[in-house]
Amino acid sequence: MKKNCFKIIAALNRLLLPSLAKRGVDMAKAKKWQMAIIGWRYYITKNSLD
Repeated sequence: MKKNCFKIIAALNRLLLPSLAKRGVDMAKAKKWQMAIIGWRYYITKNSLD
């Protein structure tokens, strides 16, 4: 059940949140809000794959 919820959230992330890697954002120079988006997407992706 938990994994299914994370898969749904991951699908919504792909639709709603910007892909910062495609934009060429440098991790060392990313702003706070960009780091928050990266962290959120990492957390959801990690839990949806477990």
